[in-house]
Amino acid sequence: MNHTAERSLTTYLTGFVLAIVLTAIPFGLVWGGLLTGTAVYAVIAVAAILQVIVHLVFFLHLDLKSTPAENIFFLGFAAVLIVIMVGGSLWIMIDLHHRMM
Repeated sequence: MNHTAERSLTTYLTGFVLAIVLTAIPFGLVWGGLLTGTAVYAVIAVAAILQVIVHLVFFLHLDLKSTPAENIFFLGFAAVLIVIMVGGSLWIMIDLHHRMM
């Protein structure tokens, strides 16, 4: 096996292990009942964001040095759209919850 293949395999295995750990942490906290309420939501959100970064870096090989600027621009645009959609959905659901109570 050549050096590039070993590096690629090492990169994928590192990303896989990080993804498993970032999945296990929130799962373990919820399953064990160690955190409740807002704290557990914050841990889940942080783990999810880190999980996205791990996938982008280790599996899609996106970084700021070798990735063309337009790819970073489109990735940022997609992130803004996702934040608007998720944030808007949460805003509507929370508003409806308060109006129904």
